[in-house]
Amino acid sequence: MVATEEQVLEALRDVYDPEIGVNIVDLGLVYNADVEEQGQVNVEMSLTSMGCPAGPMIVQQVEEAVSELDGVQNVSVQIVWSPPWNPQMMSEDAKMELGFM
Repeated sequence: MVATEEQVLEALRDVYDPEIGVNIVDLGLVYNADVEEQGQVNVEMSLTSMGCPAGPMIVQQVEEAVSELDGVQNVSVQIVWSPPWNPQMMSEDAKMELGFM
């Protein structure tokens, strides 16, 4: 049995942006997590900025976190810039934690 989209998103809550200290799901950086029957998982996400120095490390952590889920055979992470990330994309919890509220 292949992991569900909800399980993928839950696993991604363990991946943190090291500069901000909040997980990438609550930051609003994960735009889509598509799970195919064959065990292929495609994650579409952004970074807080195009020049984010932690980008390659975050992508690696995404791949590792998702690949540990049941039935996952391959993980593809695509960094996209549209729509551009902005602080309004954060969850209410992240906004409170970072003092945006």
